[in-house]
This record gives sequence, C-alpha cells and structure tokens, in this order.
Amino acid sequence: MEYKDYYKVLGVERSAKADEIKKAYRKLVRQYHPDVSKHKDADAKTKEINEAYDVLGDAEKRAAYDELGRGYRPGQEFRPPPDWGSQHGFGGAGEGADPGDIFADLFAHMGRRGRTGRGMGGGTFRMAGEDIRATIAIDLRDLYQGATRTIGVRDKTLSVTIPKGMTPGQQLRMKGQGREGMGGGPAGDLYLEVQLNPDPHYRVEGTDVYENVPVTPWEAALGAGISVPTPAGPVEVTVPAGSQNGRKLRLKGRGIPAAQPGDLYLVLEVVLPSASSERARELYEAMARDLAFNPRERIGA
Repeated sequence: MEYKDYYKVLGVERSAKADEIKKAYRKLVRQYHPDVSKHKDADAKTKEINEAYDVLGDAEKRAAYDELGRGYRPGQEFRPPPDWGSQHGFGGAGEGADPGDIFADLFAHMGRRGRTGRGMGGGTFRMAGEDIRATIAIDLRDLYQGATRTIGVRDKTLSVTIPKGMTPGQQLRMKGQGREGMGGGPAGDLYLEVQLNPDPHYRVEGTDVYENVPVTPWEAALGAGISVPTPAGPVEVTVPAGSQNGRKLRLKGRGIPAAQPGDLYLVLEVVLPSASSERARELYEAMARDLAFNPRERIGA
C-alpha cells in the first residue's frame, strides 16, 4: 500500500501543535463538506480529511503514526518494520502480514472514534459549530449596577445581561449562540469580552477604581468637606488640610463590587482659578508679595 501523509492532507507542518491541527481541520472540512462544496471529489476529500484528523487529532494515534511512518514519503510503498504491530498492541502484524492491515489497525485500534464523532469510515458526520468571540463596550457604572444591552451577531439580535461586579477583560458566555453545527451537531457558543468605554475621569486596575477629583487651592490648603460623584452615586468626603496635587483618598470597598470588592481612590487635582479679572490679579499679586513660597526649593532652585 502507499504511505499517506496526513500532515500534507491537512496542510500543516509535522511540528504543528494540536490547536493548529484542529484549526486546519475545521477550515478544510467546511470547504469540502458535501452539503456546501461544489468540488467534484467532495465526498472523497472529506473522507480523507476526516481520516487524517482522526489520527493527528488524537495524541496517542499521532505518536504511533509518526513512529510508524518515519522516513516515508507520500506515494512510497509502505512496509512497516517486522513485529512493529505486536510491539504496539496491533494484532496480526507479524512477519508476512499485509501492511495494509497494519496501517488500518492504527486507525481502528484506539476506539474508532471517527464512526461516532467525525464520520471516518462511513459513519454519520457530525461536527459542533465554532465558537464566536467578540467584545462588548460598556460604561463603568454598568459594572457597579449591572445592565442589559442589545447586540447584533450574525444577522440576529441578542439581549445581553451584564451582571454587576464584572471586570474589564472578563467574558460572558452565551451558550448555543455561536456558529451552527454540521450534521446535527450542536451550535458553538458566543463569548463576549467586556471592555470599558473611555472616560477621562476614571481609571480601572483590576477591581480598584481611580477617580480624578478637582479641588481648589484653598480646599487643598485649608481642608474642606466636598461632594464627589462616583459610579455608585455621590459621596461626601473630607479633603485633609495641607493636601497636595495627586494625593489619594481611599474609600475602602467602593471599587468594582466583585466577589472581593475593590477600593475607590479619589485622586486630588488642585485647579488654579484664572487671573483674567482685575480682582483675581490683585489676589495673586498679594500672595506673591506676602507668602514666602518657593515650590522649586526642594529641587535646589
């Protein structure tokens, strides 16, 4: 019998990883499946593809195939070493045995999975549909309160419920909303990765949230009680006297309400009033005259 190069059939290198082999198989079987392909040899091609994947898609079969076919090229007369079959658990493979029987044993010995799952050997062909991965962009407050969104996927509209407490990068799984299966196989799933809409006031790190809070120079210098809007609603906080620009006020447990809630950090931004009016200029001039203040002193200026 002639040696069959299953790697060539699937169009992958011999060093290909399992996921590369699976990806190549899915692509080819969709291309040549008799239900959709106009290729004149679609049936034979599909059988060959399934036969190749039934071997290369199984780690144990692949290892045996690699050992059995080492050194052979496509089309060469295949003749396994003496006693190879008995050494590897394949019956009837002694000296003088038909090499075709041995090669067939390799494909049949380990469970004949193709007859019930992938259609090798004339069985019913069934294949699960591929999963679909997409992103869904939401606002930060949606992570605090939960939300419902409507999205369009593959010519259909889906309602998506986003539970509170999720974090950016987490995925929502919608079972059976992926691509349709073949031969009665189940549909794949839809995986939606949660992403946040940009917001200049907030930054998220894990379950912690950082919010920029503008304060006046006198609020920072003298201290003050202020109201701050947050994703969970307004809160009253105290700005300690002598606060500098960039100071963080920690509100424990006020971050994203995950299983272990994060913290909310209010980052103070001291904002200077404009000196566009005459009165404002007078006040700035008085400060310059009366306050002995050199902000560059700490850098040696």
